[in-house]
Amino acid sequence: MPGKPKVAIVILNWNGKEFLKQFLPGVIRYSKDVADVIVADNDSSDDSVEFLKGSFPEVRVIRNSENGGYAKGYNDALAQVDARYYVLLNSDIEVNDHWIDPVIGLMERDPSIAACQPKLLSFYKRDHFEYAGAAGGFIDRFGYPFCRGRIFQSMEKDEGQYDDVREVFWATGACMFVRADVYHELGGLDERFFAHMEEIDFCWRAKRKGYRIFFCPDSKVFHVGGGTLPKRSWKKTYLNMRNNNIMLFKNLPSHRLWRVFIARLVLDGIAALKFLIDGGVMDMWAVIRAHGSFYAMIPALKRERGQDYPSDISCMYRKNLVFEYFILKRRRFSQLDPGKFSMDR
Repeated sequence: MPGKPKVAIVILNWNGKEFLKQFLPGVIRYSKDVADVIVADNDSSDDSVEFLKGSFPEVRVIRNSENGGYAKGYNDALAQVDARYYVLLNSDIEVNDHWIDPVIGLMERDPSIAACQPKLLSFYKRDHFEYAGAAGGFIDRFGYPFCRGRIFQSMEKDEGQYDDVREVFWATGACMFVRADVYHELGGLDERFFAHMEEIDFCWRAKRKGYRIFFCPDSKVFHVGGGTLPKRSWKKTYLNMRNNNIMLFKNLPSHRLWRVFIARLVLDGIAALKFLIDGGVMDMWAVIRAHGSFYAMIPALKRERGQDYPSDISCMYRKNLVFEYFILKRRRFSQLDPGKFSMDR
């Protein structure tokens, strides 16, 4: 429509025909006249592409030449998409009417917002927040991600307690609205991540450049979760552990870098031991492999680090979330110390 910014919804697909069949009709219905709908296929081996061409001819399909994961898949696809805003949308998300306008309106009013997410609720337990993003993401001083409405495996019921527009540390990659020019300015997602935590790294890099990340409660979507990798998977453990360490090395200021890594070595060792005690031998080995893979990357990561980075990034929690959750039993975001969120604006 004249005067409205161009928005492109880009769904990354890999062997996800069933999710496309279930959720794509709603995306098309509730995005009509507001956004273009595009499916980027990561070289699926099922008949996803044929299904799309036969059932949804109005949807543009971008065929990536390989399954390079979430990060490379989006980088390859978005290089071919012309829009002011991209919406990176998982294939296992249910949307509803007016899910786009509130977020785009917020970003149009404030050019400092690089990325924004809606409220992310569980598809199966619809009055509860969903793990992947809930009401906006944060990290603690040691790099542990959490959300308003979700700390580790504890999901809160949505009772309107987080229905305020506010700055956060990261926006979920399950449904992330991002300015196209900022996406390309930052070089897109880090393809070494393959999947998991690449959106947190992206948001951290944006914040280092002076941009802000926001949560918009006036838009809500419902997420199945675990669509590509199951929620309990040694591969997911490996990627999360490895990528978290890469992210910290890339973004922490020098004076905090080694102190954090010594602490993480201890904390990750405890996590590996707990996996073993609980019978998760493969998860234990995933932690060990993740650290080995990360250590091998350190020389390259050191060469990439430029001038030193700011020591205080907005919305980082300056306490140890592991201690607060497991020892002090603080399971809700509202139980955390609000005065310990650095430079919270």
